[in-house]
Amino acid sequence: MSRVLALSGSLRASSFNTWILHALPALAPEDMHLHVYEHLGDLPHFSEDLEADPPAAVRALWRALADADGLIVATPEYNGGMPGVLKNALDWASRPYGSSVLPGHAAVVLSSSPGIFGGIRAQAQLRELFALLNVYVVGGPQVAIPEVHTRLDPTADPAHRLTDPTTRAMLTSLLHGLAEAIDHQAGNRLIKPLHHWQNGLAA
Repeated sequence: MSRVLALSGSLRASSFNTWILHALPALAPEDMHLHVYEHLGDLPHFSEDLEADPPAAVRALWRALADADGLIVATPEYNGGMPGVLKNALDWASRPYGSSVLPGHAAVVLSSSPGIFGGIRAQAQLRELFALLNVYVVGGPQVAIPEVHTRLDPTADPAHRLTDPTTRAMLTSLLHGLAEAIDHQAGNRLIKPLHHWQNGLAA
């Protein structure tokens, strides 16, 4: 059983991206347990001054990441970029420096927007950040869902809320890719050079 933590970049109660995350368990492999994390709004603004005695919300995020075998992050696009709440959460996730639990995770990233570009600029920022943080991003179809409000039925149960068959097929493919990346420890292979460098410093 693989454990996957899903993060939405929106705090809105009726967030399209959060709705999509809640639709994913119906598309995932049977042995994948997917948990949507709903407490990003509890995090304080990142400050190194808080690291020595981090607030409970920060410790909860670190524990959730440490317990997860993989990640899924869905982001909207605000003013041409990644929402501040998501960047703040990932800044906290990258700490403490040198001992973050984030490197080596395998991840799926996606974006959606009522606009015609599907949040692709925010997704590009997220992919770039994950590369810097040594997170392995699963390849395959790049899912940026345009006019997302036309591809969801808010009255349906979560498993059937995503109505567009092409989007469902792309997400199913990505979830199976994530399962394979977890099984083959793709993230751990990614960070081997980092561990080699850290071990050299300690020698």
